[in-house]
Amino acid sequence: MAIAFFSTWTTYGTWLPGDERGWFHSGIGLQLSDRIRQYESALMMREDAIVLDPEQRIIVERTVAEHCAIRKWNLHAVHCRTNHVHAVVTAPGSGIAILREQFKAWCTRKLKEQSDSGRKNWWTERGWDEYIDDDAALAEVIEYVRDRQ
Repeated sequence: MAIAFFSTWTTYGTWLPGDERGWFHSGIGLQLSDRIRQYESALMMREDAIVLDPEQRIIVERTVAEHCAIRKWNLHAVHCRTNHVHAVVTAPGSGIAILREQFKAWCTRKLKEQSDSGRKNWWTERGWDEYIDDDAALAEVIEYVRDRQ
């Protein structure tokens, strides 16, 4: 049984299918770089890629923390970078993807309140989630999120 969840999601347009760093295809798994696929994905974008500024990153981290407090989830660590977010949370009775999608939805609302850009797309679809099964793994992922970014 998982004692925590480790969720990661990226900002819109910053890690497209076909990316040279590899990419995750839902239902299939990790995929290698594919420049044609990346080019096709870029052509389908509805808005420019978003890179979060320092103020936006603070909004995201604060929103994740506030949402955890409201839900009475234990937030172990959150770190918002310019193009992705990591969160480590214990949330008994909640599904792993539900946490990420709620975080993304609330962060979108807060970012829209702060922005006058009219942007609609802040995040990529889905994200990457892992179950944390023991205290040693939890300590390692917390340290990664806090100190090794």
